[in-house]
Amino acid sequence: MNKLIEELKVKLIDILNLQDVKPEDFDENGQLVGGELGIDSIDVLEMAVMVEKDYGIIINNQELGEKVFFSLSNLAEHITKNSSRVSS
Repeated sequence: MNKLIEELKVKLIDILNLQDVKPEDFDENGQLVGGELGIDSIDVLEMAVMVEKDYGIIINNQELGEKVFFSLSNLAEHITKNSSRVSS
């Protein structure tokens, strides 16, 4: 799962245009949305589109989204459990 977490860090920096953020700036267990990186609800839409496009997983309700996008480790765990495009 560490490989997936590192991959997600790079993807999030790219899709969210986090110009001053480096992969090592992410705390994989820290709060993703509303945390130190300034990721907001609009960014969640971008992340949901990326997860669907890249991993074939649809996150289509707020309750699930809040759980999945709480932290980078939650996101990686959800992708690992639900995507056939990721090798464990």
